[in-house]
Amino acid sequence: MNAITHEPRPAVEVRDLTSRYGAFTAVDRVSFTVGHGELFALLGTNGAGKTTTIETAIGLRRNTSGTVRVLGRDPWKHRRELAGTVAVIGQETGFADDLTAAETLKLWTDLHRLPPQRDLLERVDLAHRAAVGVGALSGGERRRLDLALAVATGPTVLFADEPTTGLDPASRRRTWGLLRELTERGTAVVLTTHYLDEAAELADHVAIMDRGRIARFGTVAEITASYEARISMRPNPFDPLALPALTGRTSVDDGRLTVRTTELQADLHRLLDWAAHTNVELADLKAGPATLDEIFAELETEPAHAA
Repeated sequence: MNAITHEPRPAVEVRDLTSRYGAFTAVDRVSFTVGHGELFALLGTNGAGKTTTIETAIGLRRNTSGTVRVLGRDPWKHRRELAGTVAVIGQETGFADDLTAAETLKLWTDLHRLPPQRDLLERVDLAHRAAVGVGALSGGERRRLDLALAVATGPTVLFADEPTTGLDPASRRRTWGLLRELTERGTAVVLTTHYLDEAAELADHVAIMDRGRIARFGTVAEITASYEARISMRPNPFDPLALPALTGRTSVDDGRLTVRTTELQADLHRLLDWAAHTNVELADLKAGPATLDEIFAELETEPAHAA
């Protein structure tokens, strides 16, 4: 297993990264760092630029300008040197279909001169499929086998590109546990995911990409706190003109009232007091900070970045 060293410099450094395809700019001056033992989630809608960013960071693509360093090295120039300490869970696996899951794991550990790690199949819920050929595994089972191989090497840096796609809820939770174990051992994890609850559950820091740039960055709490909180409900009966005075902005969509407010507690108290005095039922009442889903929805409606 590779020794993990805790260096003062970040495990991953991206500075003013720009990548172009002809006249199209896929990534536009993106910067972020990932520390040892940190899980960093890179989010974005399809076409936001996150896949290009990851491909550049693992040395599959040369950047147009800016710098990328993984463990202090340029991944494009030093991909072979980084191979022993950097692991990648990609969206496509390259397993030999005629090998079983157990044989694939053994071949992998032998190639890396690692001791046998048969328990890994159990930890990714594949022990009962150990004797099954890789070609007969489902897409989700292949993802779990990919995760087992990545964990086996004890990487210093792990790039996990949508590692839980196609997994059932129990397998997703098991994968989350393995990722947490890696960060606790000092591994830097760069995660891309379409599951926003996954980022909220796991990430130390989140970057949300939009049209090639990082539109939002911080902890989940910092990002959500920068948006107005939400109160939503279905008042019954409902007369919009009878609402109490609120500090927030109100909107109605198909009978559902939404209040966007910077004073969540005060406006919620006013609504509850109003409902109690007017005998209005606040059905399906929800109140809390903005969610990542809501932030994504708002980003998609914002105008394009200025040039």
